[in-house]
Amino acid sequence: MLRYIARRVLQMIGVMFALSLLIFAWLRALPGGPVDALLGERATPERRAALRKVLGLDQPLPVQYLKFLDNAAHGNFGVSSAVQPGTDAMQVFLTRLPATMELTGVAIVLALATGIPLGYLAAKRHGGIFDNLGVLLSLVGVAVPVFFLAFVLKQYFAVDWQLLPLNGRQNPDLNATRVTGFFILDGILTREFDASWDAFLHLILPGVALATIPFAVVFRITRASVLDVLDEDFVRTAEAKGLTRQVIRRRHVLRNALLPVVTTIGLQVGGLLTGAVLTETVFSIAGLGDAMNLAFQQKDFSVLQVLIVMAATTYVVVNLLVDIAYAYIDPRVRTR
Repeated sequence: MLRYIARRVLQMIGVMFALSLLIFAWLRALPGGPVDALLGERATPERRAALRKVLGLDQPLPVQYLKFLDNAAHGNFGVSSAVQPGTDAMQVFLTRLPATMELTGVAIVLALATGIPLGYLAAKRHGGIFDNLGVLLSLVGVAVPVFFLAFVLKQYFAVDWQLLPLNGRQNPDLNATRVTGFFILDGILTREFDASWDAFLHLILPGVALATIPFAVVFRITRASVLDVLDEDFVRTAEAKGLTRQVIRRRHVLRNALLPVVTTIGLQVGGLLTGAVLTETVFSIAGLGDAMNLAFQQKDFSVLQVLIVMAATTYVVVNLLVDIAYAYIDPRVRTR
């Protein structure tokens, strides 16, 4: 197991090296570059040249890349020019991280809590009404754009029926105490349970909107995987031995059917980070998605760098953890 983990860590380092090259090249290929973002398009040639020298952009590309790696390793990505002017870019990331983590956490929990059991039940009732309705619902979840569903949910549940909050992460009138930046956790730690409940209510609509695509994927993968496992010889052998349905379901069907689902979860985390850009914009949530949207619009290259690097790192680390979990569930993977 340790050799497998070490091999996967080395692969992860190679992936991060390749990603760093792509990010470095892409940011410097954008129109205008960081100089125009900081000085504006009407800056004089003298000021442009001076800033290029300060930023090290007048040096050879290999030197710039090594400096980029060194700065990234120390968390130094520069100062925000637009998202939060004058604030260190890494601080912008750390300040907005809790909002996105709360949102994506709710979305993935909703997707797993509904997608896995419904996918299993649909497979058990293959060809029935429940199965057909589940497949139809999953198709709708994939086909409907996240931002459109977010607007629909917001219009009906927040504007028309006024059942849930409209925007933001929490009612500012509560004057809730901030400890960690995770509003639900902060309310629990400070015993301000009304603040925790209010923060949870604010997460329902964006969480449901963001969870639709991962729910659809998890549902369909679970359903297909359970159908494949139910046709295996070892399941029929277990039934012939007289094992109870609960034992067959727990030890044989679910354990083997969940292997592709575990892999899917890791892939969906990256998709949730992408979907958060639109969802946070619709619901005015000051998270990483909203920051990335502002950084693209206003050419805040310092914030763009840290957001893209950290998003890529998160994606790679999550997939590493998924691979380790996969190897733990199925020991055969360790020998590949």
